[in-house]
Amino acid sequence: MFRKFITAAAFIGAVIIATNLAAAAQTVPLSGRVVQKGADGKPVGVGGVTIDVYRSDLKGALPTTTTDKNGYFSYAGVMAQAVYIIAVSGPGLQAQVFNNIRTNQGDITVTVVAGNGVRLTEDQARQLAANPSLGENGTDAKKQQAEYEAKLNEAKSKNDKAQKTNQIVASSLKEGNDAFNAKNFDVAIAKYDEGITADPDFVGTAPVLLNNRGAAYLGRGTDSYNKAIKLTEPTEMVDGKMKAKADFLNAAQSYVKAWTVVKNANSSDTTGMDLGATKGATLRGAKDVFRIASRTELVDPGVIDAAKLLIPEYVSSEPDVAKKAEAELFYADLFRATGDYQAAIDAYKKVLEVQPDNPDALAMIGACYYALGAANNSDKAMYQEGANYLQKYISVAPDGHKYKKDVADILEALKKENVIPQKVPATGGGKKRGS
Repeated sequence: MFRKFITAAAFIGAVIIATNLAAAAQTVPLSGRVVQKGADGKPVGVGGVTIDVYRSDLKGALPTTTTDKNGYFSYAGVMAQAVYIIAVSGPGLQAQVFNNIRTNQGDITVTVVAGNGVRLTEDQARQLAANPSLGENGTDAKKQQAEYEAKLNEAKSKNDKAQKTNQIVASSLKEGNDAFNAKNFDVAIAKYDEGITADPDFVGTAPVLLNNRGAAYLGRGTDSYNKAIKLTEPTEMVDGKMKAKADFLNAAQSYVKAWTVVKNANSSDTTGMDLGATKGATLRGAKDVFRIASRTELVDPGVIDAAKLLIPEYVSSEPDVAKKAEAELFYADLFRATGDYQAAIDAYKKVLEVQPDNPDALAMIGACYYALGAANNSDKAMYQEGANYLQKYISVAPDGHKYKKDVADILEALKKENVIPQKVPATGGGKKRGS
């Protein structure tokens, strides 16, 4: 694949390797494949084909080699600046000669056709390279050579475009990271956008840029929120919070896009890549967005949509039980923050299935039941459920826990409704998310 000049691993570290183009004696591999059209018209590798390689810019030849059973051949190290003639021959095949072969053209694909199986001498190969019209099938050879050179030119054009794209992406990543580290989030976001736009779907680079952009949006949104809550003018405070809310949404959507690029990547794009670190960074970054959005109670519906996609992925991939429960807790908090108390209750129960004494989950599920009861004409059944969970919270939460006073106030209010807490039934053994 022509754009695999910068791997995902290189981008994570933001390391740019400069190649010394002045090294005239540099050696590079020369490789390719010999194929023949099968009955279905698709190319099939041809084994046992003889490959003769000659220097066209001076006298000289490489050792003769043959293709493997799948039609591949390779030379480990040839002169990077040299120009070659490749002669291909084999039993039952027409000899083919290809001129002006350079190592920067990428892997070479040679399509052979049936013929008399004659192997050309070096002199014959050089003559045919100089004048493709020579020989019994000179017209076909000339046509095929022209087609081949057209493909090489196309490959070179793609190669040049890929190199330019990689330069843009690498520069955008570095400049974006520098701005991010300086907490200049506006510039960081703009730079990451430049890199994403240059190659939006390449799995080797786009997810890293998207993850970094998500972190930049989250950083900017957090700054906006912290400034807003210190303001005394109500309109300015609301405006600041809305800016933060929009950035939290953009952050969540960046992580969703990063995840989507990885999940939708073709296997040919990911060969040789270890995407585990990128996936992990995506899921951990998204989890942080959900944590902050829920705690600030600035939750756009799009953030919940992102959580519905990414929280199950995080839970299924994270081996640590406590971290799984933490992610489930943030998921429930998102629903609570938007007033969807029934969805929040269902989600808090997921936490209590694995951590029955989780104080945060007990306090919040009790508060949600209390809110539902109040919204439904003082529904005593809802109040009772809430009181049960809140009383268990009181019994397990450590002294000084953040919800102790609020929970005590709710229980006092419930007593006035003649609601007496009862023991909460065991919640273990329930279904896990996604089952």
